[in-house]
Amino acid sequence: MNVKSTPLYEALQKNREREPISFHVPGHKYGKLYKGMHADFLGLDATEISGLDDLHAPEGVIRQAQEKAADFFGSDETFFLVNGTTVGNLALLLTVCGPGDEIIVQRNCHKSVLNGIELAGAKPVFIAPEFEEDTGRYSRVTPGSIKNALEQYPESRAVFLTYPDYFGRAYPLREIASIIHQMGIPLLIDEAHGVHFHLGSPFPEPALTAGADAVVQSAHKMAPAMTMASYLHIQGRRISSSRLRHYLQMLQSSSPSYPLMASLDLARDYLQQWSEEDRRRLLSFIEEVRAVWKGYPEHWRVHSGSSNDDDLKIILEPEKDTGFAVADVLEEEGLIPEMASSDQVLLVLGLEPYFSLDNLKKQLAFVDNKLKKMGNHATIKQDHISFPPIQTLEWSYSEMREKPAVVMDWNKAEGWVAAEAIIPYPPGIPLILKGERLSSTHIQAVHSLLKKGARFQNLDMATGVRVFKGE
Repeated sequence: MNVKSTPLYEALQKNREREPISFHVPGHKYGKLYKGMHADFLGLDATEISGLDDLHAPEGVIRQAQEKAADFFGSDETFFLVNGTTVGNLALLLTVCGPGDEIIVQRNCHKSVLNGIELAGAKPVFIAPEFEEDTGRYSRVTPGSIKNALEQYPESRAVFLTYPDYFGRAYPLREIASIIHQMGIPLLIDEAHGVHFHLGSPFPEPALTAGADAVVQSAHKMAPAMTMASYLHIQGRRISSSRLRHYLQMLQSSSPSYPLMASLDLARDYLQQWSEEDRRRLLSFIEEVRAVWKGYPEHWRVHSGSSNDDDLKIILEPEKDTGFAVADVLEEEGLIPEMASSDQVLLVLGLEPYFSLDNLKKQLAFVDNKLKKMGNHATIKQDHISFPPIQTLEWSYSEMREKPAVVMDWNKAEGWVAAEAIIPYPPGIPLILKGERLSSTHIQAVHSLLKKGARFQNLDMATGVRVFKGE
């Protein structure tokens, strides 16, 4: 049985219990400046004073907390991140590659991976996952696709993959890791949605266990940490720990949030204390929740899932409306989904029962009534764009930096090279890459998504797209 121990959190609690008089930042002075406001959490918001250690040179409680995390997750070293998985991805990419270096990367990666490659000045070689009828998405990365890319680009410095995808679908990562390691290069994994895989069955195998050299996990997505709190794990000798520390110091705040770091300590302890009874209780709850959602087959089909899927993700496939329309009605009745696409709605559960099934049934009854009253149901046209199995950009990022850009009407943009990534959000995965030549299929997909209510992380989407001028 694990002994409960959260050294960083306990140190912060003791510091608050001392009721110190603050002559240091932060300015809220342990929450005392918030007169009449409930600000108990600010009592833990300290800085690098005696006894509370320093994230960028940990020797005390932060080091102990990170070592406990490394022991639990099975890494050689674990780093606490206060700028989200984004900063972990950026730091890893700067660590393994530099200007002109080729790196193999999954085409439907998070935008932070592309930003890291651009900052490094590296040359991405994109591999496209295969379309799976089972999921209705491009969700399968195969050993064959990795092998082909490595054969065509043998000078690649690393391979960067996303595992699992946003919807919780995994793939044969252990076999892929073996192929990559035969080339003597590291496998980097964005495991933002898989921190809980370390709890074992029924969840897929975690990336570290499968052989990844570096893994970044959003502890706030699937474990009970605060937003922006993430872990970065490394193992083996293919990643330079000293280079990684250098870039983490460069990219992370010099005034890291202690509540965020403490929440990482608490989240690790929560996972470590998770018991077989917790597992049985959760699996029973998941089964009951899925049964409730399955009670409305006229509105949606509940994806059945497989051993490659995360049981905490429930995927609805609407029968008559777009995923965006169904998500809007759910939100109106207080059922807030994680995200929607043209033809799917993603629901994310927690690691223990946290709401009443009776309340869910009552709210879904209102959803059912609203959806039945909605008229003019249209057949859903799926927006699936097929990408080349292996793809590169038209120019290097350094070349693009020197090229002027203009905004062009979408209807005139075909054949031009995009000067910005076009990013539906969520999930933050670029539909069009910066440096990619625009096709009619791209433009049709953008028009379709805008019409269906998709949101983009781009300004003036209705006006047009930024393209490079004078090719």
